[in-house]
Amino acid sequence: MVKYDIITSGSGLVDAFIDTGVKENKGGICFPSGTKIKVKDIIFSVGGGGINTATTFAKLGLKTGFLGKLGVGNNADIILRELKKRKIDFLGVQTNKEHTGYSIVLETDKKHRTILTYKASSDSLRFGEIDFKKLDTKWFHLTSTSGESFKTQIKLIDYAKKNKIKVSFNPSSYQVQGGLNQIKHLVKESFIISMNKEEAEELIGKKKNLSKELHALGSEIVIITNGEFPGEIYDGKDLYKFYPNKIKVTECTGAGDSFSAGFVAAYAKTEDIAKSIKVAMANAESVILKRGANTGVLSWKEIENKLKNKTFKVVKVRV
Repeated sequence: MVKYDIITSGSGLVDAFIDTGVKENKGGICFPSGTKIKVKDIIFSVGGGGINTATTFAKLGLKTGFLGKLGVGNNADIILRELKKRKIDFLGVQTNKEHTGYSIVLETDKKHRTILTYKASSDSLRFGEIDFKKLDTKWFHLTSTSGESFKTQIKLIDYAKKNKIKVSFNPSSYQVQGGLNQIKHLVKESFIISMNKEEAEELIGKKKNLSKELHALGSEIVIITNGEFPGEIYDGKDLYKFYPNKIKVTECTGAGDSFSAGFVAAYAKTEDIAKSIKVAMANAESVILKRGANTGVLSWKEIENKLKNKTFKVVKVRV
């Protein structure tokens, strides 16, 4: 039986990135109905939170499995082929009753994006379908799901606790919008929880010490990102402020996944929070410099070289 360093749980999709060339108008994208519109460019890649994070874990040298549900069709074949190529074991289920998920990422002239996503089979994984003999792992990393797959994650975190498996949890905006009661158990039982500032404020309100308030819900380490602005990580003793470098963003899809997975991977290897933050920053920066949610993911060697040649500012503050 294979022993894994980490197994991700979440969606597996095929993403279509469409450079619309359309100019934003008051923060929105407008397409007239009843017309045919030429676009500037389109690329395809595999994505979804489960696969994005699994790609980072595998690239950073962890033995990685992906626990998700795929459906029928060419998209499932593409995902399975890419997982094998990336040395990620598929530990989930494939059904012939549903389609595999698909996302359309509409990019504006300002490189902002609107994502239309159809999760399909990704949201229908039942707890009883899992082959638990395959889940010999040190960590679970839970990413955004809904429907039956979300119910499965709630049971999975109890399985993890019983089997002394550490858990990291990276909820999505729509999970957070469901309210604290919906994800409170996952937050409490996770060793690491990661979300952006907007999601954190949506979850518990605008607080002066946001990461400290989140930490009080039960997680050992709380990560709060804030886009191009400073973010923070709190472990119950020290507060770490990190300052993203000013760079020209190509495409920001997958930035959150690459940061959270970069941190978790580095922490699993080193248990050094400051080093893990720098690894996460370097990985996320590389991802947003390229199109595709995981195209720019770095190897451990590439990150070590990047940390030697570039400054990533992290400041520890005792609170």
